[in-house]
Order: sequence, then C-alpha cells, then structure tokens
Amino acid sequence: MIDWSAVETFLGDVGSVVWGPFLLIPLLLGTGLYLTIRLGGLQILKLGVALRLGLLTRSDKGAEGDISQFQALTTALAATVGTGNIVGVATAIGIGGPGALFWMWVTGLLGMASKYSEAFLGVRYRGTDAAGEKSGGPQYYLERGIRGPFGKILGLSFAIFATLACFGIGNMTQGNSIASNLESSFSIPLWITGAILTAMTLVVLVGGIKSIGRVTAAFVPFMIVFYVAGALFILIANIEAVPAAFAQILTDAFTGTSAVGGFAGSTIMLAVQYGVARGIFSNESGMGSAAIAAAAAQTTHPVRQGLVSMTQTFIDTIIVVSCTGLVIVTTGVWNHTDPETGEQISPAVMTGEAFTTGLPGEWGHWIVTLGLVMFAFSTILGWAYYGERNVERLFGRRAVTPFRVLFSLVVFVGCTVQLGVVWNFSDVMNGLMALPNLIGLLLLSGLIVRETRHYLKHDPRLEASRQEIEAFMKDQPGWDQWKSGDVVGSSHHYGVK
Repeated sequence: MIDWSAVETFLGDVGSVVWGPFLLIPLLLGTGLYLTIRLGGLQILKLGVALRLGLLTRSDKGAEGDISQFQALTTALAATVGTGNIVGVATAIGIGGPGALFWMWVTGLLGMASKYSEAFLGVRYRGTDAAGEKSGGPQYYLERGIRGPFGKILGLSFAIFATLACFGIGNMTQGNSIASNLESSFSIPLWITGAILTAMTLVVLVGGIKSIGRVTAAFVPFMIVFYVAGALFILIANIEAVPAAFAQILTDAFTGTSAVGGFAGSTIMLAVQYGVARGIFSNESGMGSAAIAAAAAQTTHPVRQGLVSMTQTFIDTIIVVSCTGLVIVTTGVWNHTDPETGEQISPAVMTGEAFTTGLPGEWGHWIVTLGLVMFAFSTILGWAYYGERNVERLFGRRAVTPFRVLFSLVVFVGCTVQLGVVWNFSDVMNGLMALPNLIGLLLLSGLIVRETRHYLKHDPRLEASRQEIEAFMKDQPGWDQWKSGDVVGSSHHYGVK
C-alpha cells in the first residue's frame, strides 16, 4: 500500500524548496526586474494602449490565427483567474500578513514584463500544425529560439512538466474546489457536480481552441465583473477603513506582522515568500502558460499580442487579487479567530467570511461561492488547451482527441476524492514548468528587446494598419518566415503536414 501521507509530506518538502527563497522566488522577481529594465518599463508606459487594443479594438483585421486577440486574452484569463484569486490571496495574507498583498502587487507589476516577453515569443516562434492551427508556447520557442541540445532539453522539459501540471492545478484541484463548495453551500452531492462538470468540459473541448475562445470571451468578462462588483460594494461601504488598510499593507510589507489575537505572527520573509508564491500562482507570469494561448491569436505582429497578453496579469493581480485582499484586510477577517478553537480562521473560508461580513444577509457567501465556481471552471477550460498543446508537442496531433476525453474524465475524479497529494504535486509541477521558461526568457531577452524596440519605434500607439506594418517590417530578420508560419524548427518548416 502506498503511504499517501508520506507522499504528501515529501511533495510538500520539495515544493517548499522549489518555491522557497533560494530558487524560484529570486529567479521570478529577478527575471521580471531584468526584463522591466531592458524593456524600459514597457508594462507601465504601454499599459493604456495595450488595454485599448485588447479590450476595445479586440482584433487585428486580416491577421492570421485561430482566435481573436480578445479571445486569446480571455482564454489566458480563464486559466489564471481561479482559486488563487480567492483562496490563494487568503492563504498569503493568513500566513504572511497583510504585507503579503504588497508583494503580490510587486510580483504582478514585474510579472507583466515576463508575461509580455513569453507571449511575444509564443507568437514569434509559433508554427502551423497538422490540423492547420497555430501552435506555440515555451515547448516550441525554447527549442526554436535557443539552438542546439540545450534548447531542445528546455523545450521538452517544459512540455513534460506542463502536461503533468494540467491534470493537477488545471483540473483536479479546480474540480475539487467547485464540488466541495457546492456541497457545503447548497448540499449538492459531489458526484452530481462531477458528472455535470465532466459533461460541460467535454462539450467545450470537442470544438478545440475556437470553441474555448468563444466560451471564454462570453464567460470570463461576466465572472470578473460579477466578483469585482461585489468586492467594490464592500470597499465603498467601508471606505473609511480603506486608507488604514493600505497603510497596514505597506507597513507590514517591510516590518512583518506581530502576533495579535489568534494570528500566529509573521516575519518579513513570510510576507515576501507567500506574497510572491501566491502571486505567481494567481497570475502565472513567468510560467509560460499564457504564451500558449497567445500563439493562437490573430495578430499582425508578435509585439501587439505580447502587449495584449500583458494586460492579463494587470487584470488578474492589480484588479481581482487587490479586490480580494482589500476586502479581507478592511473587514479585519484576516485576524479573526475561530470561536471553537481560538485559532485563526482557515484561509479556505477566510474570503467567504470577509464577503459575508461586508455584505448583508448571505449575499457575500453566495458571491464567493459562485465566483469560485466560475473561476475554477474557466481555469479548467484554459488549462485543457495548455495541456492539449503540450501533449501534441510530445506525442503528435493524433493524441489530442484522446487527451480531451481523458482530461474531461479526470475532472470527475477531482470532484469526488480528497486531493492533499494533488495540491502539493501541482505546486511542484508549476514550479518546474517555470524554471526552463525563465531560463529561456533570460537567454532570448536580447531578441525580445531588439524586435520590440523596432516595432514600437514605428507604431508606438498600436494603430498601424497591416500594410503599414508590412512596410516598416520589410527585410527585418525572420519577418517573411513568421508571416508564412514557416518558423525555423516548426513542423511547417520541415514539410510535416
């Protein structure tokens, strides 16, 4: 018999090293800071025009790709706006104190440069697969951009870790969160939720990325507005507490939090560690996953989609995460204790308690429950596409349909079993995904900066037509190959159809 408690402990120990202060945290922050400096603070200077292109213009007319830029953005948002925005924020604040929210903001702002860079590379090195669809992401750009055995090892490593991760963080853990919350809130049996979710997932996945794009384009904006509106109502109702909350967040970020009531106390290191770890868990900047969705976008240049994809981190962290964190801090729930045990309330129920405290009746509880259900289901759809593209990289196009069926069935498993081991496994796989991608971003930063500067020199407001882009990109290295989908190293390049 397998001692699952020992496995869970082992994976937890590995995860604490991977996500600890000596590996991923400095690498993630360092890469984001390095790219921010080299790109001249692009995530701040170009945020306005990027939001306009992604949310208002929404598409590049006449561009090649499978889904619009807006659909690519919402697919990536679907995968990232999940339980991390509700439970992850509460975990960071519950263990690291209010100061952890500040470090989530820092991670988000620096992560926008990483998100831009990986989305840029996802489009820059995308190819055309056997079904005629655009396919890209770290599993391809690491190999195609970094020549030789090292690039191949990085690309294959990412594909393996991402395939494994999609069944954890993108599938079973999300299904489990949905089923357990619906059972506790509305007494719906786990197996009924599992069966419905499995069927819904399969129906959407059968249509591939175009079906996923249509669903997320309609679903994701509604779910974000629904959740954020509830949070803003609470913040407006408690407006007098908001300035003090900001002051406490900024102070605790650099001084730590003293033990008060049932709160165990936290140091600056805990605030930083959990703020960064949960921030990355929420927005996935640096992990490379969003580049897979970006590669499918209809765009006239990689820079344009990179900027659109960058706004995903802004929406996820600076808007949704901030709403959750501020509600928890302003209501004071982060420091509440369980009346029965005298200990700090669990992060699993902290956000729900905060919304219930801030809203009349049971409205707060319902908003958090329904928000979590929508966030988690959208994450399942987004990660299904990520997993599909990595399975295709490892086993070819013929493996895609079996994967879609298997992925949908595993959702049922996630809804009906306990998942302590899977949560720890997911943390490890997410971290291992990020490592090859971050190495690749650093090695390819010169190309990213050079091509970004050239494009923005000629089209700083992202308003150039396709013909104008063709004119100023003429004779630029790799431009003709990119337009034709004939990227060096791609299946199209080698004549594999």
